Amino acid sequence: MLKQYHHIVGGAFRIVDALVIASAWILAYYFRFWLLPVLEVTKGLPPFETYLSLLPLIVILWGSVFSMMKVYRSRRILRRTDEVRLVLKAHAVSILVFVTLTYLISEYRYSRGVILYFALMGAALLTAFRLILRNTLREVRRRGKNLRWVLGIGEGELLERLIQRIEKFPEFGLRVKGVLVSDSFLANLSKEPHSKTFAGKPVFGSYEHPEFISSLLKEQEMDQVLIALPRSRSQALDGVLTSLKEETVDIRFVPDVFDFVTLGCEVEEFDGLPMVNLNSSPMDGWGSVIKRSTDFLLSFVGLLLISPLMLIIAAVVRATSSGPVFFRQERMGLDGRTFSMLKFRTMREDAEAKSGAVWAQTHDPRKTRVGSFLRATSLDELPQLINVLKGDMSLVGPRPERPVFVSKFRNEIPHYMLRHKVKAGMTGWAQINGWRGNTSLDRRIECDLYYIRHWSFGLDLKILLLTLWKGFIHKNAY
Repeated sequence: MLKQYHHIVGGAFRIVDALVIASAWILAYYFRFWLLPVLEVTKGLPPFETYLSLLPLIVILWGSVFSMMKVYRSRRILRRTDEVRLVLKAHAVSILVFVTLTYLISEYRYSRGVILYFALMGAALLTAFRLILRNTLREVRRRGKNLRWVLGIGEGELLERLIQRIEKFPEFGLRVKGVLVSDSFLANLSKEPHSKTFAGKPVFGSYEHPEFISSLLKEQEMDQVLIALPRSRSQALDGVLTSLKEETVDIRFVPDVFDFVTLGCEVEEFDGLPMVNLNSSPMDGWGSVIKRSTDFLLSFVGLLLISPLMLIIAAVVRATSSGPVFFRQERMGLDGRTFSMLKFRTMREDAEAKSGAVWAQTHDPRKTRVGSFLRATSLDELPQLINVLKGDMSLVGPRPERPVFVSKFRNEIPHYMLRHKVKAGMTGWAQINGWRGNTSLDRRIECDLYYIRHWSFGLDLKILLLTLWKGFIHKNAY
């Protein structure tokens, strides 16, 4: 029955994609020549039949590319954003192959406008119908249809967390039917009356008896096995995997690395070898391109708009105290690389001649008269837009620290160096939540890691807006 469901679901996605891509090609022709002719048709209206004849090629090509790029592989726990990204990537590859084939094989030159409309409309329609189908399928599974019955193998916090997460998302259609634990764990359960359950699931027996696992899978009609053995039981993994090597059920292994995962966890395949990335960040690929493009554009526009204000501040700093207008200080940024961060000078030129590197304090006697105002209003930070424009910093990210303090904090604060997985920022999640100046470093690091884990363009926009609303003037800005 499960295989039948696989074929039905996979077939439904293939049929819908074929209909969508065929419709996009037909609509592209009518939009280009009839409904929305952006450019004037100068060579005469091409016959519709010429474009219609390409439908078989389009349907076969898109289906083949999508299959090769594993778009139709069963992915119950894949995020919808990742699925859409995969579909759009396969669509882009199909377009490139299609353009190449039509250019090399056919003497007739198809309209570039039609192909452009086709690429855009195909992307939009494929995304829309994919989300509709996926959301419909999730609702069906939420209601108890098209389920996969899971056997959990393991014990302890790792298996408990796994079961809790599966139950948290019923729309994935996974149901834990029961678990297998170790002999010693099972013996402890037997001492307690009416306690033959783990995390609310029945305990079928011990995974230390391989012959029992095979018979249990058939008896309970399991579809999938999830292995979540704690590191203390890693020696039992060989026996478990050996007992499953002849089984046809899906087998998934959850490594006990939860304590070491701080930012995010991804599994990559390198020539058939699985590799677990323990500190993956969402700011990769297109995410980094979007973030850098936004930084460049907004910093450039910002410098143009506030240049009169910066000139006034520079003139006041120069007129009220001796020394340079700008203060350059070495800070640590992306991947632990240092850069020279710019600020308007707010302290005496010899401020650290005797004290060395120290944090600024409330009523710091080293500050100039204008410097106190600039620090209280954060206007001394405006020259950092130049750092953002150059690419040393980002508009949003963890605030950069001096290397001398980094050397100290990295040994005192867990995960401190992970904040350097992204570019340092002019403002950040910690700053808009009040953790700036001489405040708790632990809470600041928590905010920085939260930002990196949950980064999105929307989160950056939210932080920028909150900075404009309440981030410039703060009681801890001194």
